[in-house]
Amino acid sequence: MNIVSFMTANYVARQLNYNMTEGWMQGDEATNAYFRPLESYAARFEAILQDIAGLGFTAIDLWMAHLHYNWATPEHIAIARDLLAKYRLPVVSLAGGFGTSREEFERACQLAVAMDAPVLGGNTALLESDRTYVAETLRRYNVKFGYENHPEKSVDDMIAKVGHGDEDVIGVCVDTGWFGTHRFDAVAALNALAPRLFHVHLKDVLAPGAHETCRYGLGCVPIEACVHTLKELGYTGAISIEHEPTRYNPNEDCKANLSMVNHWLEH
Repeated sequence: MNIVSFMTANYVARQLNYNMTEGWMQGDEATNAYFRPLESYAARFEAILQDIAGLGFTAIDLWMAHLHYNWATPEHIAIARDLLAKYRLPVVSLAGGFGTSREEFERACQLAVAMDAPVLGGNTALLESDRTYVAETLRRYNVKFGYENHPEKSVDDMIAKVGHGDEDVIGVCVDTGWFGTHRFDAVAALNALAPRLFHVHLKDVLAPGAHETCRYGLGCVPIEACVHTLKELGYTGAISIEHEPTRYNPNEDCKANLSMVNHWLEH
């Protein structure tokens, strides 16, 4: 059965006491600032892992703001590895942006290797500007890159973004919520993108035209059908539970989401 993981970006508003009023980057900056100091990193990182394990999760997607390649020292990485082992939470992907320069992208790959994460799920400007380097670097580090849809409104948009060739290391990380935002059928997207599918961010949103995430079944994305489609396709990768409310703690919703996904995978 697929690994079902907890996306740590679900806690984007946590350091703002769930009062994120200025958009994603407000939470991103607050989280980076909170986790960066080495002297407090162990206690602060353990606090989120404790919560995640307590919800019943057995793996995570590690969001860059919780351990960023721009500030992570060998000491940060060692602490993170020890705590992940303590809570038995392997990292199935790194999540976020992987830089605009060769140096940044290589550091992201090095961090993935250090955290035993097989997939980079997110974006990098180098995919368009320096594709050959991206593919060669991924192969050198034995890491895959799944481009995550945000503005893309169709399968054609996604294929145009990832291009042709390098299918061994360059593919897609489908975010079902963003397809819901853009009124595109997420099930159709999964079917069409199956040959390039490296990772899945399973997300529901309340209504098209906006991006307010919610508990599965309360929004406009056919989440159960997405899970059944992944089973039918023979997808064996991880499925990330993603839900990033700006005004409340997502823990109870994520616990319910995990139960639903496990049930759908089993039946």
